[in-house]
Amino acid sequence: MRWTHAAGRGLLVLLIVLTGYVAFGAQAQESGGTRGRGPLTLATAGDLTGYLGPLLQGWNRTHPGERITLVELPDSADETHAQMVTDLRGDGRRRFDVLNIDVNWTSEFAAAGWIRPLERERFPLGSFLPPVVDTATYDGRLYAVPYVTNAGLLLYRRDVLDKEGLAPPRTWAELERYAETVAPRYGLDGYAGQFLPYEGLTVNAAEAVYSAGGTILGDEGARVTVDSAAAREGIGFLARGVREGWIPREALTYKEEESKQAFRDGRLLFLRNWPYAYAVASAEGSPVAGRIGAVPLPGPEGPGTSVLGGSNLAVGAHARHPDTAARLIAYLTSERVQRQVLTRGALPPVRADLYEDPSLIARFPYLPTLRESVLAAAPRPRSPHYDQVSLAVQAVVHDAMTGRQTPAAAVRRLAHELDAIAGR
Repeated sequence: MRWTHAAGRGLLVLLIVLTGYVAFGAQAQESGGTRGRGPLTLATAGDLTGYLGPLLQGWNRTHPGERITLVELPDSADETHAQMVTDLRGDGRRRFDVLNIDVNWTSEFAAAGWIRPLERERFPLGSFLPPVVDTATYDGRLYAVPYVTNAGLLLYRRDVLDKEGLAPPRTWAELERYAETVAPRYGLDGYAGQFLPYEGLTVNAAEAVYSAGGTILGDEGARVTVDSAAAREGIGFLARGVREGWIPREALTYKEEESKQAFRDGRLLFLRNWPYAYAVASAEGSPVAGRIGAVPLPGPEGPGTSVLGGSNLAVGAHARHPDTAARLIAYLTSERVQRQVLTRGALPPVRADLYEDPSLIARFPYLPTLRESVLAAAPRPRSPHYDQVSLAVQAVVHDAMTGRQTPAAAVRRLAHELDAIAGR
């Protein structure tokens, strides 16, 4: 009996020790310590250039116990957003640990509690272009890390303008005049952007409003500022283009890929798009390779304002291995990998020094122009209800461009709808 009591006491001590060990392990994993390491999934919109898989293979070779599985979602921003939100707020097992999110989703995801705050000192934020860091914060805290940046550029047929003895347009008036008079002489359409009612139209509309000196929202979405002469001028610029024909009606069906293809095929004189479209149109085999240029977007009186694009890397609130997630993000934002993001993916890096590298400028001549555009860019309207804001902008601006509403009526309607979203 004495042996049995001793054995019982020993078993009890062992159970206490083991329970404490398990609890410590769970706490370490939750806090992101060494026990927070292991395999993860990385969710991203469709990889149009196929560069990301090889980058992750480099990580997987050197981190066999922390392998990353890439989950590619649709290349449409709206569809990717919907699938990410469904996963993040689901009641069952979440599939996505690290998310490559559009810069404008950071506020929404952080406000909803879907992504976790990050420790600033773990990431090289001081090496990034200054405007991009702001896209990764919400309520004064870092909730993501900039991965790629972007700014809209005006691509143009340099050969055509050279024949006409014209410099690329710096103002809307010049753009309109060349699109209306020069383009037809060469069998080209004048100007296009991304005008299908989806996220791309929100971007194009915001750029037009910003370039005219206006804004859409203020105070993290709490204040509606769109009802202004500048907004009427910006939306009027887009609507006038369709009405007068220097924006082809076909462009009302364009997303990034369709508009890029139209320019690459030699059907457009001017195109607003992201820098990847320049890289694709300049590649070997492109009908317009060697005949194109890129400048900042024009505005009413001079250079306009691009929307700050790109994506941020965020860690899901229920990520299985948060320490691995943070280390993966540090890897993907390292100088070596950021260089490959540009050279393999034709995506603009967030590291400032790469924009001044002579070897990269020789290969990507638009880099100085892109740097100028990024530094002068503005974010899309920030709001915890951004998805609703974007849908409202898309619907209203599309109605103005198709002639269903005048620009003035469209702006009044948009202000009313945004007031309702803001809860005013």
